[in-house]
Amino acid sequence: MFDDPRVHVRRFTGRRAETEEALAALSQVSQAALRQFSLERTMAYGVDHGDVVELRARVVAGEDWRTAATDLARTCSEYADTAPGAPTRVAYLRRGSALLRMSQMMFLEDTDDRRAIFARAAELYDEAARLAGDRTRVVLESEDGPLAGWWLSGGTSPVGAVIVIGGIEGWAMDFDGMGTALAARGLDVLLLDGPGQGESRFAHRHYLTPNWIRAYERAIDHVADRSPASPIGIVGNSMGGGLAMAVAAHDPRVRACCSNGGLVHPRLVPPDIGTFFTKMVAFCGTDDPDSAIATWASVDPTADGPNSGYPLLVVHGGRDPMISDDLAALLLDGAPTDDKEMVVFSDGDHCVYNHRQDRDVLVADWMLQRLTTARGV
Repeated sequence: MFDDPRVHVRRFTGRRAETEEALAALSQVSQAALRQFSLERTMAYGVDHGDVVELRARVVAGEDWRTAATDLARTCSEYADTAPGAPTRVAYLRRGSALLRMSQMMFLEDTDDRRAIFARAAELYDEAARLAGDRTRVVLESEDGPLAGWWLSGGTSPVGAVIVIGGIEGWAMDFDGMGTALAARGLDVLLLDGPGQGESRFAHRHYLTPNWIRAYERAIDHVADRSPASPIGIVGNSMGGGLAMAVAAHDPRVRACCSNGGLVHPRLVPPDIGTFFTKMVAFCGTDDPDSAIATWASVDPTADGPNSGYPLLVVHGGRDPMISDDLAALLLDGAPTDDKEMVVFSDGDHCVYNHRQDRDVLVADWMLQRLTTARGV
């Protein structure tokens, strides 16, 4: 189109109409990826808007999900390598990391290839963190193996500290935005890959077992040591919501808890729900469904404990295809505390990905208020 040496064209596939006819021609995996990872959800996991549009367009045009995402990540890395300064390099490194994390989302098994992809995503994220100086890598020990995560400082005089965990698919780096919102309010933050999640799983072979609570105790130990004057809160997203509530009831050091998109009884997810159940089994490091169900049965967000009166915020999407209004009400009613409330986003999808900034502001402001009160400031 341009025959001028002064003009440099960056070429893209461009937005494609996702018609029924176009989608029907795709593989089952591609159809599932486009269905499960909407534009809003993918952006909430840190993928740039333009990258999401291009990723979806390439998949609609016939590329497989992994290849398209990996190729876009490679382009971001190339731009990072020629960036004129640190801010530009940081931006492209984080975009590349998010795309690589997205590229492995449709894997159902922990292959060497998947581990390598995730390790590379973590390397890019770590390089960006070191250049920006806004977070540091954390590896802490527990009885069942190392736990990985990222520490964001709330400043020289933090008013509290918060542990943030994801669920079956979205993990520590994917909730970068929530961590940033919490840290901006003077809260220290540990974005944690718990047992069965992210680097803890792929790099350290640390899976969810019936002894999972010990790992979270060690994470709380780490936060208490690193932020000694701070009351501690915990936020769990998706299936992590139930885990967070169970931790909160168990450990008196937790002074506030938020469940975003949590399920009242994780063990009741039926095997015929599709690949989600398969991923729940893999979360436990096994291929035995009965063993995984037994492990998930140990996660009970409604159980009493030494800290059963903790303050609780439940965040729910009114159009969540996984957690119905009735299930959200059951979680709220079943929580072993009288100090509880729920905020519903009427058109919210699962984990309210389609209102990410409003969700993160809500959670961060609520956590700040509760931990400030707990501290007596």
